[in-house]
Amino acid sequence: MVDIWVEKETGLQYVEFLIKYILSSMENNKGDYNMPTISMFFGIIVRMYCSPKEHNPPHIHAYYQDHKAIVDINTCEITDGKLPPKQSKMIVAWAEIHKDELLADWDLASKGELPFKIDPLK
Repeated sequence: MVDIWVEKETGLQYVEFLIKYILSSMENNKGDYNMPTISMFFGIIVRMYCSPKEHNPPHIHAYYQDHKAIVDINTCEITDGKLPPKQSKMIVAWAEIHKDELLADWDLASKGELPFKIDPLK
């Protein structure tokens, strides 16, 4: 594991440190998937796995308090889990509005690349 950054170094050295730290973390967490947050609105957190091994159909993970649900991007329907009614309507509406962006993010994520952030529901 990379030692904690203590000294003040140049920007390039700091970037090298971060790369080593991230690679070390990935090595120590084999089998774990990276699931960055791609949007947040009204207490709902939206995430997408970034892994070539992630399964179809394209989907997102939505979290609200102790609730979680999986939303199919193609149909914009909750396929697993449950959110409160108001939050269910919001996540489905948001997915419909941002369907093209979500599919583009899915393409990136399925290649192990980080998806772009998507504007929240306003």
